[in-house]
Amino acid sequence: MTTAQERFAEQELPYNVFSKACPSRGTLEHVTGRWGALTLGALHEGSFRFNELRRRVDGVSEKMLSQTLHALERDGLVHREAQPTNPPRVDYELTPLGREVTERLMSLIQFVEGRMDDVLAARERYDSARAPR
Repeated sequence: MTTAQERFAEQELPYNVFSKACPSRGTLEHVTGRWGALTLGALHEGSFRFNELRRRVDGVSEKMLSQTLHALERDGLVHREAQPTNPPRVDYELTPLGREVTERLMSLIQFVEGRMDDVLAARERYDSARAPR
């Protein structure tokens, strides 16, 4: 009888996020990290200019948003469009690949938001059980 791990290894996937050398691990980090997930979620609503996006993703610094957008653009998930105007106008939107990834991400976001009462109750039980007596 083979274990689930052995069966998985036999599939010989071209990319394996569980391998530390796999490039998919970086993309997964960009998508699921706090600022990446929130940026993609915001862009799911449509095209944004940088400062509009910064206001929408409450709490992100200019530096972190810039780094996040660069990483997502490099991964092919976000398209940056610079308009030759004065002052320059730069818009960000999801690419088709970014839209596909974000659809899946939005399902997770909506699930988490919908189950927060359960999460908060679990946190309260956990904290109560570990409180000093």
